[in-house]
Amino acid sequence: MLNQRAEPSLDHLFQALADPTRRRMVERLSQGPASVSELAKPFSMSLPAVVQHLQVLEQSGLVRSEKVGRVRTCSIDATALTQAEQWLNDQRLAWEQRLDRLGDFLAASESE
Repeated sequence: MLNQRAEPSLDHLFQALADPTRRRMVERLSQGPASVSELAKPFSMSLPAVVQHLQVLEQSGLVRSEKVGRVRTCSIDATALTQAEQWLNDQRLAWEQRLDRLGDFLAASESE
């Protein structure tokens, strides 16, 4: 059964991505689904610690998991990444517009 959750906030999303271990897990999951034990292999931490990281990623909306039998498989949820990307692009656009206006102002000031 797939986990169902409310729309995650950007705060939770960026908080989840602030941790290097979770970023590496997201990078691995961007290549395709993986079991929890497979995700744990590259890390020198206990399985419960890995599960805690995965819970943060799930709560942020970045990862979904599905349990079949005894195996929990995780996959990336691109919707959350798209939300973060949109926010970053909006911020970049706003700052580019501000800098363009500043450049126009400075150019006009020089020509006076």
